[in-house]
Amino acid sequence: MTEETGRCPVAAEAPAAERPRFPLADRPGISLDREYLDRFRDEPLVPVQMANGRRALLVTRYEDVKTVLADARFSREAWVNGTLFARKSTSLALVTSDAPTHTRRRSAVQSRFTHRRGEQDRPRIVEIAEELLDRLESAAQPVDLIAEFTTPFPYRVICDLLGVPIADLDRLLPRVTVMMSAGRFPADEVNAAHEMMYAYFFEQVARRRQAIDVGEPGDDLLTSLLTAPEESRLSDEEIVVFGFGLMMAGGETTASHLALCVLQVLRTPGLADSLRRDPSAIPTVVEELLRWVWFAGTGGQPHVTLEPVELAGTVIESGQVVIPLTDAANRDEGAFADPDEFRPDRTPNPHLGLGHGRHMCLGAAHARVELQEGLAAILRRLDRLELAVDETELDWRSRMFMRGVWTLPVRWRASGDAT
Repeated sequence: MTEETGRCPVAAEAPAAERPRFPLADRPGISLDREYLDRFRDEPLVPVQMANGRRALLVTRYEDVKTVLADARFSREAWVNGTLFARKSTSLALVTSDAPTHTRRRSAVQSRFTHRRGEQDRPRIVEIAEELLDRLESAAQPVDLIAEFTTPFPYRVICDLLGVPIADLDRLLPRVTVMMSAGRFPADEVNAAHEMMYAYFFEQVARRRQAIDVGEPGDDLLTSLLTAPEESRLSDEEIVVFGFGLMMAGGETTASHLALCVLQVLRTPGLADSLRRDPSAIPTVVEELLRWVWFAGTGGQPHVTLEPVELAGTVIESGQVVIPLTDAANRDEGAFADPDEFRPDRTPNPHLGLGHGRHMCLGAAHARVELQEGLAAILRRLDRLELAVDETELDWRSRMFMRGVWTLPVRWRASGDAT
């Protein structure tokens, strides 16, 4: 069988009219849509037709998803038809590469994203959260929590890491949003955003090199990549791609996810007050939120089988496109007790919300700290926080790589209020 036909016994038996288009249609809701969930439970391998006409199999079971994400017989580089969303493959230094390229690139930056470094950065992350909430508390209510907190919060962390001026976020963030499009923005606008980000980060790299040449190097990540030993040094283009890739992957994802975390906490009776009384429970809640929140608007990254491999009791032939769905895996009845219940105290919780294997989220440690400290600061500082609109009025993101809502209007009891 060939990659062009993408045939295997499962895919071949599904007539074209019965194969749903993928990515699936956007639907509102914090957790995975019930109709989609039922379909995934009925079929461990769901035949779909992609927007370009190619056939693929959605992989839905927990163990099978882990296999695709960790087994070298599944290649991301072999998928040459672009990503499922409107970002260029060349703008994704890690997501679309295999070993040895992926190994070399990840090794160059891995030391800055360890659990230890995440903990070392925690005080500064807390400081950023407090600074933003100082400003938010003085604003007239209601306030859009996304615009005033959940978006600037992770991006300011990233600016610190990269040494990028915070003042530049005003022109960078609109481009990042466009680059995270999955059909929402026209192709020419997406391409223009890419070109702008390339130019911006090439300029940042040039400035770092000038500072190095005059003996005044900074202590930011871009500088450390430029001064790495020659045998492990990334090219300028790889450093540029990593720079704006970090802004995309570390910013937009955390901003949208944190907003949905807050929304889920507010809609769970008694949970906000419980966490205010016992903030030590927040890390466990964050892990359940990483399992529970429907994360990826486009489902997952396509992989191509490099040789015959068995999934869900079926031999998948070489050249088949498979797409692992971590959101479906996180609701697998074989991996989680009561998977359709949001259980804030769930332990153990081996969710795949941050990926698995060689493509485990590079910034997982920092993402956890940001979610923990962001949620803790919001609950600590904003007493009796609540939605300022009915939940049915929320404007859900559509045709975007990351799911979420565009705005989250909230109000709270201001300091000094008697009621």
